[in-house]
Amino acid sequence: MEILMFGWEFPPMKSGGLGTACYDLCKGLFKQGTKVTFVVPRLPKTIKSNFVKLLGANQYAKLTEVDSILTPYMTSNQYLDVYDNLDVATKQNYGKNLLAEVKRYTQAAIKITENENFDIIHVHDWMTYEAGQIAKEKSGKSLVAHIHATEFDRTGGNPNMEISHKEYLGLNAADMIIANSEYTKDNVIKNYKVDADKLRVVHWGIAEDSPSYHLNAESPFKDSKVVLFLGRVTIQKGPDYFVDMAEKVKKYVPNVKFVFAGDGDMFPKIVDQVMERDLAENFVFTGFLRGEDVHKAFQMADLYAMPSVSEPFGLVALESIKNGTPVLLSKQSGVAEVLTNAFKVNFWDVDEMANKIVSFLNHPALSHDLKANTIEEAKGFNLDDPAKKCLDCYDEVKKW
Repeated sequence: MEILMFGWEFPPMKSGGLGTACYDLCKGLFKQGTKVTFVVPRLPKTIKSNFVKLLGANQYAKLTEVDSILTPYMTSNQYLDVYDNLDVATKQNYGKNLLAEVKRYTQAAIKITENENFDIIHVHDWMTYEAGQIAKEKSGKSLVAHIHATEFDRTGGNPNMEISHKEYLGLNAADMIIANSEYTKDNVIKNYKVDADKLRVVHWGIAEDSPSYHLNAESPFKDSKVVLFLGRVTIQKGPDYFVDMAEKVKKYVPNVKFVFAGDGDMFPKIVDQVMERDLAENFVFTGFLRGEDVHKAFQMADLYAMPSVSEPFGLVALESIKNGTPVLLSKQSGVAEVLTNAFKVNFWDVDEMANKIVSFLNHPALSHDLKANTIEEAKGFNLDDPAKKCLDCYDEVKKW
């Protein structure tokens, strides 16, 4: 079977979990004997050649480039910021706003894939939906829309109506929709009035083993416990709730360290909150981390906290447990459906969040048992199961 995929990013050019998920899916599909042509918005030639040589991506996915400045999770305002900083000559190559750029990407993506052979079209999130719709119209092949996050998730329930309309059109045009959790499935049905019969849930997996899981990174804070935040610093990820929790935890564990890894539009606000609440000595800001630095951050931490307001899945939590670090999860997440050995709280309940973290940090027996159970549970996650489930979806939709 041959799959034509449209996506926003492909490692190492990535800014979040979506790129990793796409890479892992392609790798899993390759192991099942499936060929993938993956169309990305932009893949600089220097990165592409280095990446293919380093990770062997050309063995399981043919990467086709469309020149674009689109990035995952980009808002209209963020797009304008990037566009305004381009030189005059370069601006002529791009759309003047985010939706115009999506249209340009769609036209270019379709043009370069007109001669590709494929059995199924698989698109990842709203920026690629229109490209998939046109490919479906031109080819007559079935369209599978993968929803990793809705506009309602990304904006904390205050969607850009143009973008949410694009999602509505794309999801309703698809022959089948793959959601990454029951949580996402329910949100899609509620917000986009999609026929539940064409929705399938495929929870994400993660590589069973990797040298990066065994870096044995040690914390530089020898006399302090470490609680980690790692993610985009946006309203969706709940960074302000993390600060609220930190203020409460400090009262009971004065020397605790909060390592804050990531960047995003809320970063200045978070720094201000930390300063205003006299938490500066307890916080360490690392900025955005890539590659092995991510694994080192997990391995140095005693606990990873994910206080997301709305987390469709939460692949980062699986990365944490694969590195041997227990997790505290928002109940408003997909990963909470598949992880048993984890603290689970409502994102807004910072008192309960703080109580669990203080108990974990102050009771060695609890932290030891949770860590041991976390490591054991992590062995059950892999890349093969999600890929097989996607193949089942392809086989099913071809019969419709």
